[in-house]
Amino acid sequence: MPFHRSELEPFRCEVEPDRDAVRVCPVGELDLATVPLVESQLAELWSVGFTRVVLDLRGVCFLDSTGVRMLLSWQRHDAADGLVFRVIPGPAEVQRVLEIAGIVDYLSFWSPESGSPMARTPSA
Repeated sequence: MPFHRSELEPFRCEVEPDRDAVRVCPVGELDLATVPLVESQLAELWSVGFTRVVLDLRGVCFLDSTGVRMLLSWQRHDAADGLVFRVIPGPAEVQRVLEIAGIVDYLSFWSPESGSPMARTPSA
């Protein structure tokens, strides 16, 4: 069955606040065109006082190097600026990009099912 790019749903970024934490859920392709939207949303939420931010990648169907750079940048905020930044893993194709880029060990993953941080996956 042929795949047509027009069959993809338009990109959107949903926000689910919960007291001092917030979950940001991009849906669609996280790439050069959409990363600025997600970064803007993350920055706005942090500027209004959210100190715990979870980026939920489950709705992401494609991740490019711009998305990888964004994840690393926000993870650095976690280490340097007192922000608690966690990532909910995406589908296999998104996780594979993170593995190939060699950044899986640098990200702090979170499991929404258990409500606790996930063990980091050892690099190959």
